[in-house]
Amino acid sequence: MKHLGLFAAGVLFGTAGLKILSSKEAKSVYAHTTAAAIRAKDCVMKAVTNVREGAEDIYADAKSINERRAAEVAPEVIENTSAE
Repeated sequence: MKHLGLFAAGVLFGTAGLKILSSKEAKSVYAHTTAAAIRAKDCVMKAVTNVREGAEDIYADAKSINERRAAEVAPEVIENTSAE
Protein backbone atom coordinates (compact mmCIF):
# COMPACT_ATOMS: atom_id res chain seq x y z
CA MET A 1 0.00 0.00 0.00
CA LYS A 2 2.93 2.31 0.78
CA HIS A 3 4.34 1.86 -2.72
CA LEU A 4 0.99 2.63 -4.30
CA GLY A 5 0.77 5.86 -2.27
CA LEU A 6 4.27 6.89 -3.34
CA PHE A 7 3.45 6.13 -6.96
CA ALA A 8 0.25 8.20 -6.79
CA ALA A 9 2.11 11.09 -5.15
CA GLY A 10 4.77 10.93 -7.87
CA VAL A 11 2.18 10.98 -10.63
CA LEU A 12 0.38 13.91 -8.99
CA PHE A 13 3.65 15.79 -8.49
CA GLY A 14 4.73 15.09 -12.08
CA THR A 15 1.40 16.23 -13.51
CA ALA A 16 1.46 19.41 -11.43
CA GLY A 17 5.05 20.01 -12.47
CA LEU A 18 4.20 19.70 -16.15
CA LYS A 19 1.33 22.16 -15.75
CA ILE A 20 3.61 24.64 -13.99
CA LEU A 21 6.38 24.27 -16.57
CA SER A 22 3.99 24.83 -19.48
CA SER A 23 2.17 27.81 -17.94
CA LYS A 24 2.23 31.31 -19.44
CA GLU A 25 4.34 32.59 -16.57
CA ALA A 26 6.92 29.88 -17.07
CA LYS A 27 7.06 30.55 -20.81
CA SER A 28 7.59 34.23 -20.05
CA VAL A 29 10.49 33.34 -17.76
CA TYR A 30 11.98 31.13 -20.49
CA ALA A 31 11.66 33.96 -23.03
CA HIS A 32 13.32 36.50 -20.71
CA THR A 33 16.12 34.09 -19.88
CA THR A 34 16.73 33.37 -23.56
CA ALA A 35 16.72 37.08 -24.36
CA ALA A 36 19.31 37.70 -21.63
CA ALA A 37 21.48 34.90 -23.01
CA ILE A 38 21.31 36.43 -26.49
CA ARG A 39 22.28 39.85 -25.12
CA ALA A 40 25.20 38.29 -23.25
CA LYS A 41 26.34 36.50 -26.41
CA ASP A 42 26.24 39.77 -28.38
CA CYS A 43 28.28 41.51 -25.69
CA VAL A 44 30.88 38.75 -25.68
CA MET A 45 31.11 38.78 -29.48
CA LYS A 46 31.73 42.57 -29.45
CA ALA A 47 34.53 42.09 -26.93
CA VAL A 48 36.05 39.29 -29.02
CA THR A 49 35.94 41.50 -32.12
CA ASN A 50 37.69 44.34 -30.27
CA VAL A 51 40.40 42.01 -28.98
CA ARG A 52 40.87 40.50 -32.44
CA GLU A 53 41.23 43.95 -34.03
CA GLY A 54 43.75 44.95 -31.38
CA ALA A 55 45.72 41.76 -31.96
CA GLU A 56 45.79 42.40 -35.71
CA ASP A 57 47.18 45.90 -35.09
CA ILE A 58 49.85 44.52 -32.77
CA TYR A 59 50.77 41.83 -35.30
CA ALA A 60 51.09 44.40 -38.09
CA ASP A 61 53.30 46.62 -35.90
CA ALA A 62 55.51 43.68 -34.92
CA LYS A 63 55.85 42.66 -38.56
CA SER A 64 56.96 46.17 -39.60
CA ILE A 65 59.45 46.28 -36.70
CA ASN A 66 60.97 43.00 -37.87
CA GLU A 67 61.14 44.25 -41.46
CA ARG A 68 62.94 47.42 -40.32
CA ARG A 69 65.37 45.38 -38.24
CA ALA A 70 66.01 43.04 -41.13
CA ALA A 71 66.72 46.04 -43.37
CA GLU A 72 69.18 47.43 -40.79
CA VAL A 73 70.94 44.09 -40.30
CA ALA A 74 71.18 43.24 -44.01
CA PRO A 75 73.88 45.85 -44.85
CA GLU A 76 75.93 44.70 -41.84
CA VAL A 77 75.81 41.10 -43.05
CA ILE A 78 76.91 42.16 -46.53
CA GLU A 79 79.82 44.20 -45.08
CA ASN A 80 80.92 41.28 -42.89
CA THR A 81 80.98 38.82 -45.78
CA SER A 82 82.87 41.22 -48.05
CA ALA A 83 85.47 41.89 -45.32
CA GLU A 84 86.37 38.22 -45.15
